[in-house]
Amino acid sequence: MSQATEIKVSEQAPRRVGVVQSDARDKTCKVAIAFSVKHPKYGKYMRRRTVLHVHDEDNASKVGDRVEVAECRPVSKTKSWVLLRVLESAPEAVTR
Repeated sequence: MSQATEIKVSEQAPRRVGVVQSDARDKTCKVAIAFSVKHPKYGKYMRRRTVLHVHDEDNASKVGDRVEVAECRPVSKTKSWVLLRVLESAPEAVTR
């Protein structure tokens, strides 16, 4: 199946900011969206996350980058989000 057509994102499409967890696959990255939710009974705030499979046409993102993603049409079975831009690059690892 050819992805010759450009993926169009509407202005009203939901957008999220997250951190890239994995960039091992070609044209795909996994982005974690972190958020807090209050426990219904005890009131303590708990950290939760959602992991999205994101279409990255140019393989522009690397592990640790903060990126902005937007919802789009389904690209594959698990990918319904597209990478818009890299907000902040991850610091380079120091090798010794």
